[in-house]
Amino acid sequence: MCILNTAIYIQIIRKNSHPVLDNFRVEKTTLSPDLKEDEVLVKTLFLSVDPYMRCRMNDDTAADYLLPWRLGECADGGGVGVVEASRNEVLATGDIVTSFNWHWQTRNVINGYLLRKIDPRMVDGHLSYVLGAVGMPGLTAFLGVREKGHVTPGANQTMVISGAAGACGSLAGQIARLDGCEKVIGICGTDKKCQALVSELGFTAAVNYKKGDISAALRESCPRGVDVYFDNVGGPISDTVISQMNSGGHVILCGQISQYNKDVPYPPPLSKETQEDLCSKNITRERFMVLNYMDKHEEGLLQLSQWVKTGQIKVLETVTNGIENMGVAFCSMMMGGNTGKQIVKISD
Repeated sequence: MCILNTAIYIQIIRKNSHPVLDNFRVEKTTLSPDLKEDEVLVKTLFLSVDPYMRCRMNDDTAADYLLPWRLGECADGGGVGVVEASRNEVLATGDIVTSFNWHWQTRNVINGYLLRKIDPRMVDGHLSYVLGAVGMPGLTAFLGVREKGHVTPGANQTMVISGAAGACGSLAGQIARLDGCEKVIGICGTDKKCQALVSELGFTAAVNYKKGDISAALRESCPRGVDVYFDNVGGPISDTVISQMNSGGHVILCGQISQYNKDVPYPPPLSKETQEDLCSKNITRERFMVLNYMDKHEEGLLQLSQWVKTGQIKVLETVTNGIENMGVAFCSMMMGGNTGKQIVKISD
């Protein structure tokens, strides 16, 4: 007897535009319950939508490790689920597993050796954290700050984070504070997000880039200039931050979400003025890719887990329910509709 399933397929891809619901198609499918050797049947619990996925809607994803989504194929990304049946020697029924290439389906049949087993105690039972604070966004924040930020306790450094209320930015600011930054300033797009950064996550201050003069607001929040910039957005916001950076500062080039809807190279070209700022002030700006630090992932996940379980890092999530709303969650996230990690809950 076949297993009923629901999947999300890529229907339309448009370059140089914001993603829309028409990009995705919800389809009822079936799965065979007959597993081959090494395969497992998994029920999807949570799926992730992330800004990098917009790059997968282009022919060139700008990253060797990312394949573009293809028309008519099932979309995929980060996911976590539970094993319901197994013909794999290392995975048993009831095991919690995760993958970076989880199909957007309510159930999946997959080779178990492509999955990573999760100890729920690592996330204090909050399995969605596997896709956020104790997962790839958390590692990106942790290793970005540690490997490219050059944070020195006692050096009175100021770090600015753009996209600060997103999955990665909200964690990067907290990690910077734990690692010894004197001031941590977040940039985001609503007053409510600004309030959350300061009152819930311990940021020193937050700037709403949609209100008033962002340059003046930054100068007020960073009177001694900016030493480290965790860049998630690129574009004019980043130009403004870099113009206020101190000599010998460091840009952690993590993402460029403001440019993802444009058919431009990655990283996008900088303005002449910004290039001159970087050169004249000897500011480092190197592309950061978390997968280049695989040897540090285990250590990083253990540290993130400890911080989360002890409350030293607080986790913000925006949760959408139902696989039929994957497209809704993705489009909302790309427009800044999320606070913290955007998660889609698929089943209990």
